[in-house]
Amino acid sequence: MPAERTPTERPLRLSPKVLLTDPIRMLPSLLLPLAGVLFLGGFSIGSFGWAAMAVVGSVVFAAVRWVTFTYQIVGDRMELTRSLISRSVRTIPLERIRGVDVSAPPLHRLLGIAVLRIDTGAGGDEKQEGELDGVTVAEGERLKAVLLWHARARTARRVQARGAAPAATSVSGPPSGEPGSGTPDVPDGSSVRHEVGDTTPARVFFVMPRKWLAYGPLSGAYLLTPFALVAGAVGLAFQWGSEFRIDRQVVVGAGEWIWQHPPLLVAALVLLVLAMPVIAVIMYAVFNWDFTLRASEGYLIAGRGLITRRSVSLERRRVRGFEFVEGPAERRAGLGRAWAIVTGLGDSETRGQLMPVAPRDVVLGVVGEAIGPIATGLRPHPPAARRRRLFRAIFPWLVIAALTVAAALLWSGLWWVLAVPALLLALLGVPLGLDRYRSLGHTYDGSRLSVRSGSLRRSQAVVERRAVVGWTLSQTWFQRRAGLLTVTAGVGAGTGGYAALDVGEVEGPAFAAEVTPAWLAPFLITDTPGAPGTVPAPNDSPPPEDAPAAPDAPGNG
Repeated sequence: MPAERTPTERPLRLSPKVLLTDPIRMLPSLLLPLAGVLFLGGFSIGSFGWAAMAVVGSVVFAAVRWVTFTYQIVGDRMELTRSLISRSVRTIPLERIRGVDVSAPPLHRLLGIAVLRIDTGAGGDEKQEGELDGVTVAEGERLKAVLLWHARARTARRVQARGAAPAATSVSGPPSGEPGSGTPDVPDGSSVRHEVGDTTPARVFFVMPRKWLAYGPLSGAYLLTPFALVAGAVGLAFQWGSEFRIDRQVVVGAGEWIWQHPPLLVAALVLLVLAMPVIAVIMYAVFNWDFTLRASEGYLIAGRGLITRRSVSLERRRVRGFEFVEGPAERRAGLGRAWAIVTGLGDSETRGQLMPVAPRDVVLGVVGEAIGPIATGLRPHPPAARRRRLFRAIFPWLVIAALTVAAALLWSGLWWVLAVPALLLALLGVPLGLDRYRSLGHTYDGSRLSVRSGSLRRSQAVVERRAVVGWTLSQTWFQRRAGLLTVTAGVGAGTGGYAALDVGEVEGPAFAAEVTPAWLAPFLITDTPGAPGTVPAPNDSPPPEDAPAAPDAPGNG
């Protein structure tokens, strides 16, 4: 028997302005074929006619796509329908919606339209999840509010159906005055009450001051932009130069000519170095202009961007923690960044960003209010871990230095060009290895575990206990000789796992058993109850939420 269709709103189309954006967006893919037609046709009337037909064809194609595409909320799902010769319907259950992102690329902002993407946590790309490219800004915000309300209401109704009716803020319907207002989920018109922790009071956590754009040069990703642009230009010249009748030998000859004129080469490098902070500030502004983090209706909403304005919604009850990251320059300046650890979130490096590069105290304060404080009092790792950090930072460069010195003495003095930098890097490996060791740490405060590692990119992950779904204890041959192992907490969010590197053979299993005692206690042997490193009894602490009850549930102990 077919499912009952109860349309919450009538079928809608995208804004007609997509008839302008779609052909323009298709131009890059048409550029090379059009250029080929014009070159081969000798810029004759016929070649221009073929080129004009291609442009007109793209406009017709855009018009057909616009006419045949509709979207509609039908009962407990959203339907994206495309019908020309055959009919295709993509169905998105409202209760599976994890977030709704609204972005506006430059051309869209100029025309007053936006791109709305629906995140269902399916792990696919954004278009597979659901995308409306070309809704008006007002329609995008309206649809975002309606979809998020429906997603929360459906979840709350499901909780009530299981017999749980916790006290929380009640919601009687989606935004008033909009299609779909009322209480479609509750036939008798009663209000829907949401799960505890599902509603976050509406408030603004952070608005980035304009003067903080000066922090852009302290981020390595932005600072190296000039060199990335030069490398991209060279690669483009090699890849597409023939299409524009640029001989590859010309590019190679230009590079050789610059190399043979050291003053010009030095001048070019100086210009790139001088451009680094300026371009870093520009790039930081492009991506993080007016960065705002706020909470509304159970969602954390982050908005940012100068050219392309983007608003990302993270369902608060699916946030399992956060990751605080610092680079070397950021640490010296007292800065840092933060990302949310969220279940079912694709592209977490972009969509999960909670704070851009900003003062450390401010980042931790904002994240502490939005999610929770960072764990302190990290437990140090054994001295053997320091020896491993030093060995890995120094030994590879010493091997290279020894081989190049031997080559320089036996064959040619040119090998000294590689030997000297290798020796310098080996010397720099000493402070690097020591800093890597100082960065190691792990802890558990009874509700959240935290692990930290790294030097050039020091990262501390703070994860709620309920997010842990398994453990992996691994040892390499070198770790076995040193009496160390790596403990990785499997988490159904973020990167999927967070590791405590080079922990002692006793402390590692004890750390895992401390977090989930019922899982690991049967596999650990302790001679003296209550002694350091002993495992608590299984009944001392219940297993985390959403975790299998069986001790062997993790699957990889």
